[in-house]
Amino acid sequence: MLEQQRDYVLRSVEERGVRLIRLWFTDVLGNLKSLAITPPELDNALSDGMTFDGSSIDGFSRVQESDVLAIPDPDTYELLPWGDPLAPEARIFCDVHHLDGTPFEGDPRQVLRRHVRAAHEAGLTFYMAPDVEFFYFEPPVPGAEPVPIDQGGFFDHTTNDLTGELRKQTIRTIETMGIPVEYSFHEDAPGQQEIDLRHTDAMTMADSVMTLRLAVREIAARSGVHATFMPKPVEGMQGSGMHLHMSLFRGDENAFYDGDDRYRLSETAKCFMAGLLRHAKEITAVTNQTVNSYKRLVPDFEAPVHISWARNNRSGLIRVPIAKSSNPLATRIEYRSADPACNPYLAFSVILAAGMRGIEGGYELPVEADANLFEIDDDELGQRGIDKLPQSLHDALVVMEESSLVREALGEHIFEWFLRNKRSEWRAYKTQVTPFERDRYLRAL
Repeated sequence: MLEQQRDYVLRSVEERGVRLIRLWFTDVLGNLKSLAITPPELDNALSDGMTFDGSSIDGFSRVQESDVLAIPDPDTYELLPWGDPLAPEARIFCDVHHLDGTPFEGDPRQVLRRHVRAAHEAGLTFYMAPDVEFFYFEPPVPGAEPVPIDQGGFFDHTTNDLTGELRKQTIRTIETMGIPVEYSFHEDAPGQQEIDLRHTDAMTMADSVMTLRLAVREIAARSGVHATFMPKPVEGMQGSGMHLHMSLFRGDENAFYDGDDRYRLSETAKCFMAGLLRHAKEITAVTNQTVNSYKRLVPDFEAPVHISWARNNRSGLIRVPIAKSSNPLATRIEYRSADPACNPYLAFSVILAAGMRGIEGGYELPVEADANLFEIDDDELGQRGIDKLPQSLHDALVVMEESSLVREALGEHIFEWFLRNKRSEWRAYKTQVTPFERDRYLRAL
């Protein structure tokens, strides 16, 4: 099968007149990186990989061991729908390896591959379907508040609407690249959009999220619009989340479904949820990796704050959507804290690791929190045994540093680098003097 796909890629490049092939990979923070090769180099790249200097990529090699191999995954070959139609380009995602061919510990895609493989060995396939939120703004002016390109709200639709046109172009673009979309609509805040991707296996979905983020920006930029996946770009508005719908399958059967259970949830699903809840604080630095992420995780803006679950309660961390027509295949859980600025390979990895730990350890699922948790004071929440997510990047890093689960999930290389990088971000943030402080204190003190 691998040889057939490899031959297909080589044949497609020749038949389509592809002029450049972009080899894509990410650094530890999830920033998309690429190097371009010409068609004559592709055969060699597919066989032996392409050597590049890993020391120039955050979180990759140290200077004294800088060279690594980018080995293209032929299953991810797609033509890029933008650019010069007379000189078409294609992309292929790569796994990064040491020069001896062993997987490189600093490659986020390899981390997720390791977890997906472990789940497969247990007879399980991990499926994801993210609801990806983002904003369209006028071109940013340094020091000025972002200006949304519309004043719409939930599901608003008007004729000759640039917002709707940009979403439509984005959907057409990513669907030509093999990424199916389930829904798309205007979100709650002015300028805020949502595109929901149809479920697929976790590795394919992580690649799809990376592609979607690039496509959104590329298409917006063509119309002079700035698109951003920043979790909380404007004070007083809703932030942008990436709600993750997930399930485990054994072959063609949904391992999360049990028709005899009152919630239609199997013991596998309940243990997986219990694992996520127990380890939620530990993995939050990865699912919400920026200082700005924690401006979103506050009460009154629909983002989760409390570590709890419920069937139809959006104030909790995990929601169990009610499947249409009790369809066994549609039974899933929704993890609501992650944001679209995360590295999807690492975020999916720690989520799968936490859930599998719950299954392996037979964790017991806490009782459902079916009340609006934003209306309950902290004392009562404590009596109910409901904890909160970390309230800052610093708090999240403190919990992560003590987590053996996250250390094992990411591997020592990425774990230590991530902590160093994010501590540096927090130190830089602490030294900033904000407009809030000047407005509040400059004249009064």
